[in-house]
Amino acid sequence: MNYLGKFGIEFNPFVKNSKEIKVEFTQSKELLFRLGYLEKIKGIGILTGEPGVGKTTCVRHWTNTLNPSLYKIVYIKQATLTVNEFYKALSDELGLDTQFSKRKNFKNIQQEINRLQIEKKITPVIILDEANYLPYSVLNDLKLLLNFEMDSRDRFILLLIGQNILRNTLNLKCHEALRQRIVINYELTPLSPEDSRIYIDTKLKEAGLAVNLLTDEAYNQIINYSNGTIRIINQIMDKALLILSAKKADIIDQDIMLSAIDEFSI
Repeated sequence: MNYLGKFGIEFNPFVKNSKEIKVEFTQSKELLFRLGYLEKIKGIGILTGEPGVGKTTCVRHWTNTLNPSLYKIVYIKQATLTVNEFYKALSDELGLDTQFSKRKNFKNIQQEINRLQIEKKITPVIILDEANYLPYSVLNDLKLLLNFEMDSRDRFILLLIGQNILRNTLNLKCHEALRQRIVINYELTPLSPEDSRIYIDTKLKEAGLAVNLLTDEAYNQIINYSNGTIRIINQIMDKALLILSAKKADIIDQDIMLSAIDEFSI
């Protein structure tokens, strides 16, 4: 990527392990506002959206704003867990010794949440990613975990992230008790054409770009092809920067962008 230095670009901002760049667009601002409300009220938050629209990234930006002396982040992505595996994973993330018994793990988790909230004034933030894959048995137990001896106050924040089918699952009658505890329910959709361009420009600018790098035709092509899906934008832009460097070109034009799209679609 040394060739990109001539444009002021210090690193490729579109690869997964590059420096984290926060891009604010219309939906992300609204989502962060709602997550801020959940932060104050506690209870359950639901975030849905199709793959690649930036759900996990937006949540990561939100958790980065939380004071670690007031909030404990617990992130679990292994969504195809049995109930006992879920309790073991949650126990482990809370720093507890895991037990073979589901009942003991459940009791220890509730006691630890109580201790954190009442004694330490720390609110656990439990994030279950890919929650659309959670079995009904785990969803049923979540409502038990939320109940603290008839206490109507929520002791922790539970955020379920998943594809849109998660909404259909939670609308089933068997999950009525869980649904009643939902504080926010937000669907993240693909970026608009305007926000897609803002996303690309912000990423390049934060990486050091000092000049215009894409023609209008190139913008139109990647925006139309990606349909606003952030993951697709990232992958195509990564390939476009690689082709730009290989050709030692001065700008990403229509031909370079078409080549990048062709490579992506193979």
